[in-house]
Amino acid sequence: MKEISPARISRRYLIAALPLLAGATFAVRSASAALSPADTADLGRIQEYLNNIHTLQSRFEQISGEGGIATGTIYLSRPGKMRVEYDPPVPILLVATEGRIWYYDKKLEEVSFFDLKDTPAWFLLQDNVKNGAATTENNLERASDVLRVTVSETKQPDLGKATLVLSDHPLELRKWQILDAQQKNVTVTLDDPHYGPPLNPSLFYWTDPRPPNERGHG
Repeated sequence: MKEISPARISRRYLIAALPLLAGATFAVRSASAALSPADTADLGRIQEYLNNIHTLQSRFEQISGEGGIATGTIYLSRPGKMRVEYDPPVPILLVATEGRIWYYDKKLEEVSFFDLKDTPAWFLLQDNVKNGAATTENNLERASDVLRVTVSETKQPDLGKATLVLSDHPLELRKWQILDAQQKNVTVTLDDPHYGPPLNPSLFYWTDPRPPNERGHG
């Protein structure tokens, strides 16, 4: 078992676990122009909505810019807990708990971990989404009953950009899109999400799933 940099882990399978920068603190300014009163009001509504998400369970579909498709189930419990189970043939399990994200590759029987605060996942999993300057709001778009908010982290813009897609009236998080530092796109769409369900705490316990003789070897 080893601690590694998130950059060394395949972002193809981390992406669903990073519901993102976009859940971060919304700075009330735009990269291109000052926000209008309507923009500020909508960002405030989105912030309040995110703060009221305490648990989430959803199937998801993940599509990479190269056309790769993966599916699975995501569980989220704020603050600080998340579980992402990919369907076969993707052999990846991710569990966020106690300030770490554990990454298990079932095929290789390898376990790695890294600090949750070193990943964009921290922003959605933090206890309180709040106004501030941690992110730059790059764009706010409105379509028929759809809001799209694109943000980047002010202090680490090299992490890329993230876009939240929410249905409106009422607000509901439906999708997120990430453009990473390598200019690669990944889109994660939530399929029949359930907000506020009771979740078994055992979902967020981490125990090494490998056979005892394999533990401690990476």
